[in-house]
Amino acid sequence: MALVLVVDDDRRVRETIVDEVSRTGHQAYCAASFAEGLALSRNHAFALVLVDVQLPDGNGLDMLPLLRETQPCPEVIIMTGSGDPDGAELAIRNGAWDYIHKPFTLKIISLALARALQYHAEKSKHAIPVPLIRDMIIGNSPAIKECLDQVALAASSGANTLICGETGTGKELFAMAVHQNSSRRDNNFVVIDCSALPETLVESLLFGHEKGAYTGADRTQMGLIAQADNGTLFLDEIGELPLSIQKAFLRVIQERRYRPVGSRREIVSNFVLVAATNRNLDEMAQRGEFRDDLLHRLKTIQMVLPPLREHREDIKAITQSFVSRFCLNHKMLIKGFTPEFFNVLESYDWPGNVRELNHALERAIASAGPGPILYPKDLPIEIRAKLARESVSASKDHFEHQRSDNTDKSFPPLEEIRSAAIIQTERSYLIELMKHVEGNVIDAIQKSGLSRARFYALLKKHGITNSHRNRSS
Repeated sequence: MALVLVVDDDRRVRETIVDEVSRTGHQAYCAASFAEGLALSRNHAFALVLVDVQLPDGNGLDMLPLLRETQPCPEVIIMTGSGDPDGAELAIRNGAWDYIHKPFTLKIISLALARALQYHAEKSKHAIPVPLIRDMIIGNSPAIKECLDQVALAASSGANTLICGETGTGKELFAMAVHQNSSRRDNNFVVIDCSALPETLVESLLFGHEKGAYTGADRTQMGLIAQADNGTLFLDEIGELPLSIQKAFLRVIQERRYRPVGSRREIVSNFVLVAATNRNLDEMAQRGEFRDDLLHRLKTIQMVLPPLREHREDIKAITQSFVSRFCLNHKMLIKGFTPEFFNVLESYDWPGNVRELNHALERAIASAGPGPILYPKDLPIEIRAKLARESVSASKDHFEHQRSDNTDKSFPPLEEIRSAAIIQTERSYLIELMKHVEGNVIDAIQKSGLSRARFYALLKKHGITNSHRNRSS
């Protein structure tokens, strides 16, 4: 018997799905709001969650990343009556099992339930937890965990894998993790930087050459593809691979066979391919700058690494790991940190991502010298200067906005001030209350002394959604 959660403020929809779940021998729980559904998901091991997009206190799509954090991770079916194409795409990209439109027939919901529960049962049956080797990949945010799941999939399947991400996000580290967690870990991990390949020697470097194949070829040379036999071939910055070589390389990927320059015989190289890029290959393919057929071959599995600004919760762990490792390698006493040091790190956007963070930390350690503690003052001046500028600009904008609002206005009456204070107090109270009860709407209603209808009305009035409560926690 599986547990199913239905989150929808429409009573008829809830009852229809509950009846169908019960008819098939499973157990259903119901929630009429985002907060109530989230609270239930944290207290029960659901196999499937059906959630409406438009809820009284939030958007059902916002529940997807939160549900992925629960164990076991349930399948999710998004329900909507709005017919929003962007929402449908967003749901699928964020891991939803399906996206169905209201009103739906009993046949549609019955089939969706059966298939999703069947998939979850098979996935759970075959899921064997294996410790993942993740050297130098620091962080446990949902974004990083999702990428590590893709690492495990790529390592176990041996499928071609494309790793996308901004410069400095750690694409080579994740490629190495795919290799280290695969059955080929004891063989070569061959790195090819496509941006550094001289166009006149690309074929020779990749495929190797026979003696006398061209002027200066005074001996037979094994190519990089041959060196990757029974190992992993990592093509870094694949978007820089010259068009002239992409067609030849397409056949290598398809057949795992190639012909060295000047040779009459083909050679087999049984490699696993991992490629990486910081460019948008789909747009390049549309412009004719990258072969579309090669792109499809590359991204059997596609992993998108998040920029550091999208998983700031990992900055502290990354910093502690890097500083400890650096100090140990240089035989220094491991340095501590002031709270303000982390405040600065977490406020900065890090356009160069983890690579820029590591360089900044190295400079901070050098600046601190023998001092045992790192202070914001030790960080590179360009980082501190940029944050100072942004802080002053934000304060100035706020002041100007306030001043313009008060220009040519008479002094407000007491009733207006009192009403504004009540509104602000109500909103602050509700945010703190939901934080205190960890999103449990039933506890919140009991503690507030309000009726259910009044409580939901206030949540809606003050625009308090799940995202507001997350920021407050």
